[in-house]
Amino acid sequence: MAANAEAVLPTKRKKAPLFSARRLKENWQLYVLILPAFLTLLIFSYFPMYGILIAFKDYVPTLGIWGSPWVGMKYFNQFFNSYYFWDLIRNTLGIQIYGLVVGFPLPIILALALNEMKDGFWKKFAQTVTYAPNFISIVVLGGMLIAFLDPSTGILNHLLGIFGVKPIAFMSDPKWFKTVYVLSSVWQGTGWGSVIYLAALAGVDPALHEAAIVDGASKVQRIWHINLPAIVPTMVILLILNVGSLFSMGYEKILLLQNPLNMSSSNVIATFVYSQGLINGQYSYAAAVGLFNSIINAVLLIVVNWIASKVSDNSLW
Repeated sequence: MAANAEAVLPTKRKKAPLFSARRLKENWQLYVLILPAFLTLLIFSYFPMYGILIAFKDYVPTLGIWGSPWVGMKYFNQFFNSYYFWDLIRNTLGIQIYGLVVGFPLPIILALALNEMKDGFWKKFAQTVTYAPNFISIVVLGGMLIAFLDPSTGILNHLLGIFGVKPIAFMSDPKWFKTVYVLSSVWQGTGWGSVIYLAALAGVDPALHEAAIVDGASKVQRIWHINLPAIVPTMVILLILNVGSLFSMGYEKILLLQNPLNMSSSNVIATFVYSQGLINGQYSYAAAVGLFNSIINAVLLIVVNWIASKVSDNSLW
């Protein structure tokens, strides 16, 4: 009996190697297809990484990267011990967390609302109006904000004056900078950010809604118990990516809105690296700050992904 039982048990199959000459020969078309993307990533993303060496050197352009003297952690210590270190961290995190709290739920709400609208003129109109700001140039957006929020000629202050509110210097008052930056970004990106959620909602089986209607479920109940769970995996992935890039904010828009009066709120790591590296020519110092910024982002991404994998079935890896 034992011998017969062993004969019935399936034998453990040997895992095929991920890369072999046979697999390459069988699927060479697929490898050729992916080759341009692989080479682009290799040439423009991985080869230039040797440049981070200047963060540990006193880089002199005439000597080159390899010829410049090695200084180790000098510039990292200089940054950590500087009086503006915590100001930069606070401003960067303040703007990014503010934007995450305000901006993350809005595309979800908009996608759920658009999904409930019937196909027709008004749905197309709503989509056009909400998507259009995404295609406005950052330079144009900066000019619009400066013009609209001007304390003497800005349209917003004129509207506030109708209600008896005195003109507010939005662009020169540090306490208003984060709000102006975040709300303008939310206005510009909410419509476009809802597209990915609409794509996820398109995959919901209509039979689920039909069964819920038969059972007497209201529209709100169907949204809560059918639509929302369907986009939870997408929400988790996007939340991981957003939290993992808390320190990755571009400097372009901030530089356009920045002035000496709001510097205490608008000076972030990205603008500091720009000013130190490209304006002041302190390449090693700027590289050290940028490398620190990238390491923090990588750690945040790994930690948040690990937490997501523990509390849910969705994660990046």
